[in-house]
Amino acid sequence: MAINRGKRWTEEETTLAYALYCEIPFGQITGRNPKVIKLAQLLGRTPGSVGMKMCNLARFDPELQKRNVGGLKNGSKMDEIVYRKYESNLEELAYQVQLIKESLSTGEIYEPKYYNQEQVNMPEGRDKVREVKTRVGQDAFRRVVLSSYHNKCCITGINNSELLVASHIKPWSVSDAATEKTNPRNGLCLNSLHDKTFDCGLITIDKGLHVIISDNLAKTDMDNNTREWLKSYDHRQIALPEKFIPSVEFIEYHNDVIFQG
Repeated sequence: MAINRGKRWTEEETTLAYALYCEIPFGQITGRNPKVIKLAQLLGRTPGSVGMKMCNLARFDPELQKRNVGGLKNGSKMDEIVYRKYESNLEELAYQVQLIKESLSTGEIYEPKYYNQEQVNMPEGRDKVREVKTRVGQDAFRRVVLSSYHNKCCITGINNSELLVASHIKPWSVSDAATEKTNPRNGLCLNSLHDKTFDCGLITIDKGLHVIISDNLAKTDMDNNTREWLKSYDHRQIALPEKFIPSVEFIEYHNDVIFQG
């Protein structure tokens, strides 16, 4: 594909750049990153151009702003439109990315697809779309959450991806589909045991992002070594993600509704 030098970025191209921004650490946004190179080849742009667009998007990231890492300042209005459109909904982002990539590979004109969250009397075709959206959304949520925590459990530091879970702070079953289910700020990277312990409310995190252990842990049937291991993390701060710091709103829900305090 010919290189599009100087060509204005479209919303579709910016959407692909934002999706990649969500999945790799800010410090790895360079023209030498294989993922950046692959996207550049797909778009017919230079890796440097793709990296610059991702850095333009970074200026809207509140966590980078807190660390005085503001990204590049001279972006377009489209950058903010795309960032705000998808920042709380990885499911919709992942689905649109899939459609955009399909249109680029086939040469067909891309038309954005939107869906109604209402499931009542939905035709079969819409049911299939809903199923696809859920699958790609869950996959995207896992990739983004694990990447944000550098593929390490935020409590123990375990870094075996087969043992890691993108755990929801506010449970999936009660989360809003458009703003909470695949909101990366509703996620923690936990090992499988701490994920289950968190889900059932034997541990939580406070607003300062410290681990809090329930008194009910002492009543739970387990060997003493495991119990003491779990208790050893009480009041320790979790390892902070590079981006997508857990939302206080989701933490409060877990504290008030899930935690066995």
